[in-house]
Amino acid sequence: MSEQHVSESSIDTRVRVQGKPVDSYPTWAPEAARGKVLRVTVVGEDVLHRRNADVTEFGTPELHTLIDDMFRTMYVAEGVGLAANQVGVDLRVFVYDCPDDDGVRHVGHVINPVLETWGAEEEGLVVENEGCLSVPGPHAELARAPYARVTGFDRDGNPVTVEGSGYFARCLQHETDHTLGRLYIDRLSKRERKKVLKAMEEMRDQVFARRAENAESMRFE
Repeated sequence: MSEQHVSESSIDTRVRVQGKPVDSYPTWAPEAARGKVLRVTVVGEDVLHRRNADVTEFGTPELHTLIDDMFRTMYVAEGVGLAANQVGVDLRVFVYDCPDDDGVRHVGHVINPVLETWGAEEEGLVVENEGCLSVPGPHAELARAPYARVTGFDRDGNPVTVEGSGYFARCLQHETDHTLGRLYIDRLSKRERKKVLKAMEEMRDQVFARRAENAESMRFE
């Protein structure tokens, strides 16, 4: 998922790591320093358009490496969330480093996510611009539930629950969708989807060039 939004609030703004507040946290998730940049898949590639496989083996070096690589790739691509199928891996995993509408930063990863949303009946759906690293460039308005909770596991198989409102709730919905083979443009009308894909063709080369520059210039150590 792309495009960050931050607002200020007087609430407890400590960073939430894996859903739990911490007193201090670095600019970049430590995983990024260990990772390498992977190619980001683009709409039309098969792995993006089908439900991905559940992770059945936890704590493996391969899974740890994947999550490290996904964090680094997400930052280089200027995203706030990234699913494993967006780096060509057929597993239900996503990472995130995303603010909510109160300015609280949420960082972590979820494996085999199960999504719950609420608040739409009481408060209505929230319509905001949404983008995707696998649809490089354009954004489109999309309605999402105002609150979301995801349950799943961390890379070592420990249970994880993360929840949020506003922009972070949107991120959780967006990334869980990815693991089920759905992109945000699949939720648009045919006309809007066609418009977004046309804009992507016009913008993608510029986006790819910026990512390549970031891969060379960004330092995570």
